[in-house]
Amino acid sequence: MTVGRGLREAGRSVVHEDARRDFFEANYDRLAGWVRRQVDDDETAHDIAAEAFTRLLSRWSDSYDPHAYLYKVAVNLLRDHWRRALRERRAFALAAADQRDDADGRPSHGGDLRVMLAPLPEHQRVALLLHYLAGFSVREVSAIIGRPEGTVKSDLYQARARIRAELDGSDD
Repeated sequence: MTVGRGLREAGRSVVHEDARRDFFEANYDRLAGWVRRQVDDDETAHDIAAEAFTRLLSRWSDSYDPHAYLYKVAVNLLRDHWRRALRERRAFALAAADQRDDADGRPSHGGDLRVMLAPLPEHQRVALLLHYLAGFSVREVSAIIGRPEGTVKSDLYQARARIRAELDGSDD
């Protein structure tokens, strides 16, 4: 009995594998083209399309419409891409901003992000950039840099305190 059952399950997995391959071949170019029109970049479009298919195929089931699920995943990946691009543009704009003078004629550090971050230890600078400019949560920053969440919180606190002290010291 177990041999027969094993053969039936093996036969189903071959059928599922063929269905997955056929679905991929029939839909990949179309999805990549659609994403390409959204992002105007071939490499990003193929990255998003490949990730959408990877997520679909890892959860393949006959109980839902794979086409709808594929496009739902692609839309979510596009939203993530646009959010990340917006954060990057804001960070670059802040970093590239000219140093401006305050109303009293003294230079302000507000536009020169690199100067403000340079004196920070690397672990504080990286935590600050990932959390505030890249928009990652403390938990995500912790996972990215491999430090405990409490340590990341401490790094962020200390980085803010150092920057605040630098800004307060420049106003004297």
